[in-house]
Amino acid sequence: MFGVAARPGSGGAGPVPEPGGRRPLLSIIVPAKNEAASLPRLVEEIARAFRALLDRPRGHRLDGFEIIVVDDGSTDATQAVLRRLIPSYPELRAVILAQNVGQSAATAAGFRAARGDWVAMLDADLQNDPADLAALWDELPGYDAALGWRVKRQDVWSKRVISRWANRIRNAVLGQAIKDTGCSVRIFPRDVALRLPLFHGAHRFFGPLLLREGCRIVQVPVNHRARPHGRSHYNLWNRSLKVVIDLFGVAWLLRRPIRYEVARELEAACDQETTPPPILQTAGREA
Repeated sequence: MFGVAARPGSGGAGPVPEPGGRRPLLSIIVPAKNEAASLPRLVEEIARAFRALLDRPRGHRLDGFEIIVVDDGSTDATQAVLRRLIPSYPELRAVILAQNVGQSAATAAGFRAARGDWVAMLDADLQNDPADLAALWDELPGYDAALGWRVKRQDVWSKRVISRWANRIRNAVLGQAIKDTGCSVRIFPRDVALRLPLFHGAHRFFGPLLLREGCRIVQVPVNHRARPHGRSHYNLWNRSLKVVIDLFGVAWLLRRPIRYEVARELEAACDQETTPPPILQTAGREA
């Protein structure tokens, strides 16, 4: 199924019900820009990994999943490849953005298009292993979110060093212990995703933002593969300087949470007071 993203400010549409009223439990969101060469293998790997979780007799059962590829203004054959793949993969959907808006905005479009109670994420360049995302699903019981952290990264030496120091600086500034904020392998509830304070560059801070929402997180080591096609869309500006600016913005945001507790509610229809369970927003903690 193809969908076209709403214009900014229009609010967009909510999840579209599946035929027969069924909804998948998990929505796997894949932002993609000029990844036509990677998509056939990626979709096949995701389908194979998650079909294995359906109707299994034991473990954390998965009752349906969908794959949402968000085409972020690609200029290659990405859209044509998606059209060719959709008939072979009933789980696959495509959201075509009107123009390139960046990874964070494309991910937000995926959140809005998602039908599942849970959302998961993967990069489209095949450096993430979909089998690791399936393994994160099994780690979820007892937690609100599962985050991957990349071991034995298949990047050039300079990129690994910059990433290592970036994680240390982020954790020092934010007072947290996220092992790999740049890892895209994540699963968390869709309702949490829809209330995250998103901005351009937010995809680098999902871990800290989830802690801000009070989520209990588990961090799981995942594989990292060499990129087989194309080239990275990132450079020194969007990897370093802009991240520093965003970091201090996130630090400000984490230090200004809204906290309130509802004492009671008055309802004219019932003509009586009701005392709901306390609703208190608190700062999250890492499990």
